[in-house]
Amino acid sequence: MNIGFIGLGIMGYPMAKNLISAGYTLHIFDLVSERVEQLATLGAVAEINAEAVAKQSDVIITMLPNSSHVQEVMLGDHGVLKGTHPGSIVIDMSSIAPEVSKQVYQACEAKQVEMLEAPVSGGEPKAIDGTLSIMVGGKQDVFEQVKDSILLKMGASAVYCGGPGAGNTTKLANQIIVACNIAACAEAFHLAKQADVDCNLVFQAIRGGLAGSTVMDAKVPMMLNHQFDPGFRIELHIKDLNNAIETAHTVGSPVPLSAQVMEMFQVLKQKGQAAKDHSALMEYYELLGD
Repeated sequence: MNIGFIGLGIMGYPMAKNLISAGYTLHIFDLVSERVEQLATLGAVAEINAEAVAKQSDVIITMLPNSSHVQEVMLGDHGVLKGTHPGSIVIDMSSIAPEVSKQVYQACEAKQVEMLEAPVSGGEPKAIDGTLSIMVGGKQDVFEQVKDSILLKMGASAVYCGGPGAGNTTKLANQIIVACNIAACAEAFHLAKQADVDCNLVFQAIRGGLAGSTVMDAKVPMMLNHQFDPGFRIELHIKDLNNAIETAHTVGSPVPLSAQVMEMFQVLKQKGQAAKDHSALMEYYELLGD
């Protein structure tokens, strides 16, 4: 089976690399030629655009920053749907607005192309080691076709969440929880620091209790070491919270905590910190405390 992969950024590159390691021939495209060249040395085949990728592939995976990028790559000139054939499967692993995902799904249906949305959680470390959590929307029978053979080559879990839009709605719920958890960790450990209590000891004391979480284990050490190299950039979490807030307004669901954390991220963005890891929310509290 030939697999196409479009979007070789922080997440897409290691995901594609894991598929190559699993024995697949990948046809790849990205605007950044360096990543394409690196994967080509591992056996991937570079293509000139998304249409060319689709022509050479049975399954086409996209991993792109936002809704507009998915629309352009899927529906634009020389886009994926220009190169697909009836029976092709598209797996969009980007985190985008559920309504946009539904629109792209409908465009695929019109061309007799199957589509799954399969956004992921876990950031760069889990993309590298192939242990992402994958949340899938679309047809369940299509999901079953690719679950073990493709999705679980990139992730530790792949869960079917429902029809079109369900995968990205699940991802938005995930991103709300992650954002609020990071904010709570930053607030708590800034309190400990200001009270002259050893934050490393606080971390060891509470991580095994009810307050402990995967977020705490991954992000608090970054906060305490003031190392904010991005596993997931602030600007991308802003994008996800924008999608969450817009979707919530559409369905009539209040999201006051999401809105508050969004404003905290926006402060850091205005301070030039948008490319830092979202654990840099600690710097928001340091700004308030100074």
